[in-house]
Amino acid sequence: MSFRLSQRDKDIIAFINQFRAVDRDSLVDLFFKQLKSPVNACNSVMVRLYRLGIVERTQQYSPTVYLPIDAKIKKNSQKILHFLSILDVYKQMCTYSTPKQVIIEDKPTRRKGGIEPDLFCIFKGSPFWIEIQRNQYSEQKMQSKINLYEEFFFSDEWQALHWQPEDRSAIFPSVILITPVRYAVNSEHIRIIQVASVHELMEKYKSSAKSQKEARTKTAHSSGEIRINLT
Repeated sequence: MSFRLSQRDKDIIAFINQFRAVDRDSLVDLFFKQLKSPVNACNSVMVRLYRLGIVERTQQYSPTVYLPIDAKIKKNSQKILHFLSILDVYKQMCTYSTPKQVIIEDKPTRRKGGIEPDLFCIFKGSPFWIEIQRNQYSEQKMQSKINLYEEFFFSDEWQALHWQPEDRSAIFPSVILITPVRYAVNSEHIRIIQVASVHELMEKYKSSAKSQKEARTKTAHSSGEIRINLT
């Protein structure tokens, strides 16, 4: 079968491959919002791509959720809700600034049992590892998760990650826990931010933008400080 894909088709396919599960309404928001009839346009494009065998879909959710053609996820898997949660966080970020260097289910240690954040990205100039907690866990389990980040911090392996800046000192990402529950976790070495949403994160730092800017100037050359730049 001979067919030609538009650049938008290619962008949609790449996005689905990256995020693993993408609902129809998210595709509308990200790729068709500027059109006169965005939902109809999206439906038309996605039906065509599905019939061409380029994307997979599951109609067990409403609206329809699209998957990579070689997805190893069952169409009724709870893993789909996990990936949709990651996508929702990404979309919240996009309302403020498009994240860069996005990695879904990052595995920076490349070892089993190492840290496995749901999302890595550079957002508003700062690197973040993001853990999205859809379920409530024990304090002990959450502290164990933080301890793994500390182990990686002391390994120094993070300094060689591909996204690190070439023109200045390496930066260890802040860890964002997106959770409706506040956990009594702590670390003397890494920055932990607990919020219920990206919107709460932005509200939390908006009022202190000026003081953060001043603090960045003072600590820019301090290798012991973990910087955060949300402005």
